[in-house]
Amino acid sequence: MKLAPSLHRIGNDIVAAYLVEEDGQLTLIDAGVSGIWTDLQAELKAMDRSVSDIRGLILTHGDTDHVGFAERLRRDQGVPVFVHEADASRARGEVRKPNSSGGPMKIGPLLRFLWYAGRKGGLSTKWVTELQTVTDGATLELPGSPRIIHVPGHTPGSIAVHVPAVDAVFVGDALTTGHVLTGATGPQPAPFTLDPKQALESLGKIEGLGATWVLPGHGAPWNGGVADAVRLVRTASTVG
Repeated sequence: MKLAPSLHRIGNDIVAAYLVEEDGQLTLIDAGVSGIWTDLQAELKAMDRSVSDIRGLILTHGDTDHVGFAERLRRDQGVPVFVHEADASRARGEVRKPNSSGGPMKIGPLLRFLWYAGRKGGLSTKWVTELQTVTDGATLELPGSPRIIHVPGHTPGSIAVHVPAVDAVFVGDALTTGHVLTGATGPQPAPFTLDPKQALESLGKIEGLGATWVLPGHGAPWNGGVADAVRLVRTASTVG
């Protein structure tokens, strides 16, 4: 799905990844679940691009529904995979995420998420065997010159990726616009967050960016501005 010039989404409101294009070359943010590889192929074809145009994959964190096809892309195409140093062991499968509260849930949205993730290979993630680690404030030499912002809370190594060239910040699960367990829409805290208080505090690092697009791993793309998105997350947290 083309969101704006040089900005594309792969997947859907349940699980999403993103492409940034610059001069015919691509940066991929997140890899969803393994089965959205076919969605990647379809989007690349629509863009008249191929996997050989991808110069790097940035993981917003190391959870299975973001690692997805990362190892396949690294192994078969030689694409480097970047992750924050605090989530590297998670993305390699060496450390599993502790149990964390998903909060309230409704059976319909829960079953929809489980059905989609299962059908798309969410239960058969291949961990990434080689990673390049990043730290807070780094600007990567990739299309769009993405800048890394450490936003711990959902996981210790959660990051947001700011790409001014496409007026967007990619937030992974630092927040969500579509709660996979309740079906609630709009900016709000993401479920399965290890440290909810820290996650809310971390949003202060992105609210002043001025980006129009806020692009989460789950939920609809938000183009109402990052400051408003953060405000709504805080409001939803208070109500919750």
